[in-house]
Amino acid sequence: MSMSGPPRRWIEVLPHRVGPRRIRSGHLFIPLATKLVLSYLLIVMVTAVVFGVVGTRVIGNLIMSEARSTVRNDLNAAREILLGRLSHVAYVVRFTADRSILLRDALVAGRPERVLDELRRIREREGLDFLTLTDGAGIVLLRTSDRNKHGDIVTGDALLQEALAAQGPVSSVALMPEEALWLEAPALATRARIAVIPTPRARPRAETDVTAGLVLKAVAPILDEERRAIGLLYGGILLNQNFEIVDKIKQTVFQGVQYQGRDIGTATMFLDDVRISTNVKNPDGTRAIGTRIAADVYEQVMMHGRPWIGRAYVVNDWYITAYEPIIGAGNRILGILYVGVLEQKYLDIRRRTVAGFLGIMLAGAALAMVLSTAITRRVSHSVRRLVTAARELAGGNLNAAVDIRTNDELAQLADTFNAMANSLRERDERLKEFARKKIMESERLAVVGQLAAGVAHELNNP
Repeated sequence: MSMSGPPRRWIEVLPHRVGPRRIRSGHLFIPLATKLVLSYLLIVMVTAVVFGVVGTRVIGNLIMSEARSTVRNDLNAAREILLGRLSHVAYVVRFTADRSILLRDALVAGRPERVLDELRRIREREGLDFLTLTDGAGIVLLRTSDRNKHGDIVTGDALLQEALAAQGPVSSVALMPEEALWLEAPALATRARIAVIPTPRARPRAETDVTAGLVLKAVAPILDEERRAIGLLYGGILLNQNFEIVDKIKQTVFQGVQYQGRDIGTATMFLDDVRISTNVKNPDGTRAIGTRIAADVYEQVMMHGRPWIGRAYVVNDWYITAYEPIIGAGNRILGILYVGVLEQKYLDIRRRTVAGFLGIMLAGAALAMVLSTAITRRVSHSVRRLVTAARELAGGNLNAAVDIRTNDELAQLADTFNAMANSLRERDERLKEFARKKIMESERLAVVGQLAAGVAHELNNP
């Protein structure tokens, strides 16, 4: 009987060795499917947050970069409109000086009043604010705006000096002091005067009024047959409170489009840091004449002569803006040309784009979660079948088997499990056969022992 003990002890220990692993005390059991779902959820959430933050930032930067590029192109168009108007003034003055035989004859004869009516008609027809004739020394012979104002010398004007030196026509943006404007026409001096209005973010300024005028000015010498200058003709347009150019910029570049009841685009011309011509509106709807530019923009454009493109506060709202210096004769910076579009439009575009991006991303994350849950269920179902079969095997059911056809590691594990179960069944059969043989041998030995005992007893009796 002693030889039958080891097989029974091995069979009794086997279920304990291959049975399910006990959960450690104090540790929560979490199913594999839950772990996989949580892992997928964590991956999706981390990915969504990272791509959401990066994506929204990239989208915002792209939209604002496009806005800056657009406003830069708008500034180029505004500059061309301004230069086109200056070219028109230059053409009128040059053509009149070169082609008017009557003007030349009047100067030679010393009777400039003969051409007063003609020059006045030209000034009115071409929209000039002043058109003046001088002799070769720069003494004013007549002014079309006031025939009684003449005899003063204007050779101190830098543009006239340049025309005399070059013996040819010149044109530029120029600065005319109040006295010069008053001589041309008192109405021009009145129009040029602008009260400076305190403006948020502007630099400190002591002057309370603008009295000088920013003008588009052209000068052309009048030459005799020997190509000597016998006179000068100059004319121009005062930009102070002249809204023709800025409104043309607005209509041409922005086409009068409005956004939420406000003009989407605006244009302005500054003399130094004061708005002298603009379609930027005050809260009461009036033009913001006399308001001033922000100090940081002024420093970069007026002080350093560099363009400014970016976000700026304009009177009472934020705009995506572009500024560049207006340069006069002698490369002197006289003012600033500005165009801008409402920042709110691009902020709304960015918000809608980001919302659409996040919506698509969240929809993709939700779809990924649905797919990952379905995959997890399929994997966890196979794992549960393996766990169930392992428990049956540990409970002594050596016929337990698993049929998994997923063509992956789980299928290989199932095949390995089935092979292990077959091996255990075969070993169990061999052990049982071995035990039967040992029991039979034990029984034979017991019979022999009993016979021997009987024989011994019989021998001992005599």
